[in-house]
Amino acid sequence: MSVTNDQFYHQLLGSNLPLYELLKHKQLFLQVPADWHVIITDIKGSTKAVFKGQHETINLIATGSIVTVLNFVFSKGIEIPFFFGGDGATFLVPPSVLEMAMELLLLYQENTQLNFDLQLRVGTLPIHQIYDLGYEISISKFNISKSFSIPVVLGAGLGYAERLIKAENYLLDQKWGRADELDLSGMQCRWDKIGPPENSNEVVTLLIIACNASHQASVFSKVVSYMDDFYGDQKKRQPISVGKLRLKSTFNRLSMEMRARIGKVRLLKLMETWLVNLYGYIYFRTERGKNYLNRLVEMSDTLVIDGKINTVISGNKAQRLKLLEALDDLEKLGEIIYGIHVSNDAVMSCYVRDLKDGHIHFVDGSDGGYTQAAMVLKSKLSSSKP
Repeated sequence: MSVTNDQFYHQLLGSNLPLYELLKHKQLFLQVPADWHVIITDIKGSTKAVFKGQHETINLIATGSIVTVLNFVFSKGIEIPFFFGGDGATFLVPPSVLEMAMELLLLYQENTQLNFDLQLRVGTLPIHQIYDLGYEISISKFNISKSFSIPVVLGAGLGYAERLIKAENYLLDQKWGRADELDLSGMQCRWDKIGPPENSNEVVTLLIIACNASHQASVFSKVVSYMDDFYGDQKKRQPISVGKLRLKSTFNRLSMEMRARIGKVRLLKLMETWLVNLYGYIYFRTERGKNYLNRLVEMSDTLVIDGKINTVISGNKAQRLKLLEALDDLEKLGEIIYGIHVSNDAVMSCYVRDLKDGHIHFVDGSDGGYTQAAMVLKSKLSSSKP
């Protein structure tokens, strides 16, 4: 495949194979260019913040870091892979956008500290450095639907970068400056907690890692097959449904979103946003509004594969117990380690560039699903070490 460097990800062909089949076809995965870079954002102390009831703020800040980068790279006509993690995000970027992306994120970091008293870690690592240490980052593109695809990454490279950047002794190169102004247009966080669809009564957040990176593809294929067998395909286990969407138009919610976007609350702008939000109740009853809601469900980011599986699914207790029995067997065999969190709802934050195709919706389990599942996973990892 002949691709230009900046357009590497854009020019990747999406696969329509079932995901468990895609994972078996190594030839459909390409190595990310060695001169690209990994960027990681992460909220330090997110677990404590979640237990203090700040899970909505954590999700909003993580979403804001994605919007910060995407608004810039889209303005340059570049498409990049990115991964939402509940309390942060991971990006793969070409060298042409690295400097400005970092400067924007460092300004966003200052804004986050000032407005929410939360420390957003920001770090970057050249991919050639990851490859030099023997780690792999290979990528494919999986078509969830005709209009929505997600990146699928295999290899332990992003895991290594995450451990390095989240370490207490990590020091960011001081060469980075600060951008003058943030563009967080399109960031929205206006949906109330979302109950599971009909015929479901719980939301499950799962994090799964393969113990042996060289067996990652086959192990993940097994895990996805189990989810398909016990819960149904991606659409059937989707925790977001149109019937359960409810706007949350409180001034507190809208002011939190505004503080994240512009660093302050402007009363006139807040009133304008509140009135626009009220119009949403009317708009979503129109044909165009109903089409948008259907697309919203379709473009909800409930599955992330970035060298580990991160997913939010809905179903019932019987389905969960069957899946956990299968995962426990894999864990006993030393193939995986997993973390889980079960809740009554999902939460969603949104990036809406336009109401047709330019929107994506980041989903987490309520009460900090990803963060709490990660806590279980870390506990297992800690106890498994000699």
